[in-house]
Amino acid sequence: MTPFETDVATVLAALRDGEVVSYGEVAAEAGHPGAHRAVGRFLRDYGGHHWWRVVTSTGRLVPGHEVEQARLLAAEGVDVSDGRVRPA
Repeated sequence: MTPFETDVATVLAALRDGEVVSYGEVAAEAGHPGAHRAVGRFLRDYGGHHWWRVVTSTGRLVPGHEVEQARLLAAEGVDVSDGRVRPA
């Protein structure tokens, strides 16, 4: 993996059950602010890595994977409705 990918994987590995972050938050936490699209590509290309805990800045779920993502988040106690994570 590249240094960027390693940084992102480290941030994602630290997420706990029920913790939801945005792509931008992952990028910033990994030391690469503004690289939110690259985080999305990383998740698309590598899968795994707690992908279901990452949403858009507005709380929207991953297009095309909403049902699976909502199921995984709900299992962790996250409130999801209408394709979005609802604030606690």
